[in-house]
Amino acid sequence: MPIKHIILALIVAVVWGCNFIFVKLGVQEIPPLFLCALRFFLASVPAIFFVKWPSASFKMVASYGVVMFGLQFSFIFTSLSVGMTAGMASLLSQVQIFFSIFFAAIFLGERPTIWQIFGAIVAFTGIILVVMHLGNSSMTLPGFLLVIAAAISWGLGNLITKKMSCSNMIAVVVWGSFISCFPLLLVSCLIEGPEKILFSLHHFSWIAAISLAYIVYISTWVGYGLWNWLINHHPVASVVPFTLLVPIVGIVSSVFIMGEALQTWKLIASALVIAGLCINIVGPRLLKKKIKIKSPQCELQETIVS
Repeated sequence: MPIKHIILALIVAVVWGCNFIFVKLGVQEIPPLFLCALRFFLASVPAIFFVKWPSASFKMVASYGVVMFGLQFSFIFTSLSVGMTAGMASLLSQVQIFFSIFFAAIFLGERPTIWQIFGAIVAFTGIILVVMHLGNSSMTLPGFLLVIAAAISWGLGNLITKKMSCSNMIAVVVWGSFISCFPLLLVSCLIEGPEKILFSLHHFSWIAAISLAYIVYISTWVGYGLWNWLINHHPVASVVPFTLLVPIVGIVSSVFIMGEALQTWKLIASALVIAGLCINIVGPRLLKKKIKIKSPQCELQETIVS
């Protein structure tokens, strides 16, 4: 990936890492499924009146909206409302890398390199370390399972994005958000109930407003606009590893803003995640550089022999 594209991927990581903080603040005052519905309604209206339908079928855009937005974030939002901390959620959600690479290999024929596999294993070791400390953290079993479900949805969403091959990804984000908000609102009414929804609207605070604004305009428009563009211009296995930086941002921001404890094992887990990212990015580049250095020598030997 060119340096400019790497910078864009880093911006996405920072935006999504901080997003967990704002979601955690939001679900403390608004029911999670209703907050999801609000997020994607505001992300699409009034934008749908100015953004044309993307160059993709309704089926593909609807699938993207329901899977990437509806399923993934209903699971994430709910997990943060049932005892999951923002830092832990940001770290555990990164198992989506394995689902993304797996789905890309099965359905798109993208074969991961040995470096990418090794880097993923190193990063997964850090996630295992987190799982080993579940009894000492604020994470519950339902919260853990919901984050894993969100990771699977994210992996499927990446596959749909890749198969869509749409040039105007902002339009996909806008219309995908619009489609997903209606089933989310219906499920919210059925599960959370109209009383909770009306109570949250009646007691809508400035914290809820700021949280919703960040979730809608920064995380959705900026984050997913850049992410979808990167996915469409590079192999999934090359772009996805950048999301390993999301938990680092999430944990650090959770420590400073939410007062989450930063134990030694969290530092070690974070270091393993960063190491996995470095292996994924630096490994293939070093191999290519080594081949380029050797190639002139091979040409010289061929010349002497001839």
